[in-house]
Amino acid sequence: MIYVLCSLLFTHLTIAFVSVYLHRSLAHRAVTFHPVLAHVMRFYLWFTTGIVSTTWVAVHRKHHRYTDLPNDPHSPVQRGLLRVLFGGTFMYLKAGADPVSMQAYGRGCPRDWVEKNVYERFSYAGLPCCLALYCFVFGWIGAVMFLVNFLWIPFWGAGVVNGIGHMFGYRNFNTNDSSTNIFPIGLLMAGEELHNNHHNAPGSAKLSRRWFEFDAGWFWIRLFKALGLADVHTA
Repeated sequence: MIYVLCSLLFTHLTIAFVSVYLHRSLAHRAVTFHPVLAHVMRFYLWFTTGIVSTTWVAVHRKHHRYTDLPNDPHSPVQRGLLRVLFGGTFMYLKAGADPVSMQAYGRGCPRDWVEKNVYERFSYAGLPCCLALYCFVFGWIGAVMFLVNFLWIPFWGAGVVNGIGHMFGYRNFNTNDSSTNIFPIGLLMAGEELHNNHHNAPGSAKLSRRWFEFDAGWFWIRLFKALGLADVHTA
């Protein structure tokens, strides 16, 4: 049971940091975190997933610029649901390899020495260290826990949110795209389930809009704000 609980904690932290830091803070400037907290989240994502901040942010911004149009990097309307659901990460990597897109949509991301010389230059160097740490702490089952955490973002984030979140669900707002709210309780994907709400107000740090909707990412932002570690610009 302890292994399951720890895996749920680690995967939640992974998707939560992607949501509140990469998505709401870097990509949309809806919230600013204390520099120490921001770097903790940046390091954690590099260490556990190999995500490069500029790449993720640039691809996401391009998605908003061309939502469900031919230039959308990962639209199920254009590319098919199954391709996005199971291959969304490869679409991210392909779009991230375009220097023109990175230059156009990656502005404002961290460009300090650590980002350029460690996180970007050795984007996957943290993963074997992370795997070793998992195995050291949990034994052989740690390898399974590492794999679950590593695959959490490719499937739930790049696949489900970008795929199902533009095909099935309910809509609170008539946006000029096919975005949907997958489920009203945004816990499994830290609030990213409320995708239609986000496309209606991409600059908002809060993704829930109706009384029965819950945004776990907003819970973390409020907690950090109460601790003096976050400044919310638009809720």
